[in-house]
Amino acid sequence: MKSNKEALFQLDGPFPGFRYSIPIALQHLMVMIVGCVTPAIIISNLAGLSASDSTLMIQTSLVAAGLSTLLQLFIGSRLPMIMGISFSYLASMQAIVSGYGLAEIFGAQLVGGAVAFVIGLFVKRIRKLFPPLITGTVVFTIGLSLYPTAITYMAGGEGSPDFGSWQNWLAAIVTLISVVVLSNYSKGYVKLSAILIGIGIGYLVAIPFGLVDFSSVAAAGTIALPKPAPFGIRFELAPIITFSVLFAINSIQAIGDISATTLGSMEREPTDDELRRGIMAYGAGNMAMALISGLPTASFSQNVGVVTTTKVVNRRTMSIVAFLLILCGIVPIFSAFFTTIPSAVLGGATVSVFASIAMTGMKLVMTENMGYRTTSIVGLSAALGVGISQVSSALERFPDWVTLVFAKSPVVVATIVAIALNLALPNEEHGGS
Repeated sequence: MKSNKEALFQLDGPFPGFRYSIPIALQHLMVMIVGCVTPAIIISNLAGLSASDSTLMIQTSLVAAGLSTLLQLFIGSRLPMIMGISFSYLASMQAIVSGYGLAEIFGAQLVGGAVAFVIGLFVKRIRKLFPPLITGTVVFTIGLSLYPTAITYMAGGEGSPDFGSWQNWLAAIVTLISVVVLSNYSKGYVKLSAILIGIGIGYLVAIPFGLVDFSSVAAAGTIALPKPAPFGIRFELAPIITFSVLFAINSIQAIGDISATTLGSMEREPTDDELRRGIMAYGAGNMAMALISGLPTASFSQNVGVVTTTKVVNRRTMSIVAFLLILCGIVPIFSAFFTTIPSAVLGGATVSVFASIAMTGMKLVMTENMGYRTTSIVGLSAALGVGISQVSSALERFPDWVTLVFAKSPVVVATIVAIALNLALPNEEHGGS
């Protein structure tokens, strides 16, 4: 019995048994499942999908997360990492859906995945173009650009007949306060599940006000397997450029999650082979998931936090998380339940998530000397990236593809400006002041 428990802390150890593995797996599932399905909910709402199609998109996202996790665990980095649908792509996906459609997301994802795969092959050579200052600046601007989405949802969601009502704001604020209080004043499992519990509290508050609609659950089937490209696949230049940049950035950012996993749980740096295989699996997984209309995946930092806190690294235990995600994805009634979460409640929960994305970027930036050079790079990149995306009409005299690539999401502009300034501006110890 003792040896089974010790296997939890062995990367390639034997299966510790369900007695020890299930509690760990459920903890991982609870801290990531809401974040995993929320992008699918937001995109399906924006695309105006029917209840059944919205449920299908959530299903495929859960299956994509599970399959991508298995790929990472046993073929890619072979480290205890959980993959999920990333918020990093949300602003760009919203722009693509508004300007083109859902099919263009998956076409761009196929190409973006290929870009990530190539970066994995040559990660040691390419990495120097994306120091923490660059990736931090881009992640920071992504977080900033998502704030309007959170506020819109807190007010009830765009196009909602009761947009801005006090009932929506009450549900949103109760959710937000719950998440903040639990995140700062609780410990252990409750702290790790603060977003999930906060949504539960907000959900209960929303029910008496008629903000919850259970019709999609009643209409859901029992078992449904993923379908080949249910929302289609189309290739357009502007979405492809945008996603290629995003996948390049997230490939380099994945180095941080991989490093945090090995340093925090095994007290060692990741090997070059683990980095290479991990990024290649990230790219290959996204290419494969695009074929079933699974939204873009990336490693989930909150699960890295669970690994470094518990020190449980057994890959077979982690595989249970993947199988649970797949199980949830092929049971429509479970996926349909997530469509009943009111927009206001989602907004109250995600505003804190988006804030943490921005602050994650700032933490990366803060690893650099915060002199005039650094603040110039960060400030100008964020100002131009977020500023142009908030005033997209500034580029309306240009072709439509220019507007989508440079004006609908801050990623491309912020990346180009940050890299250019980083290469052009002199280091402060060599003439800067």
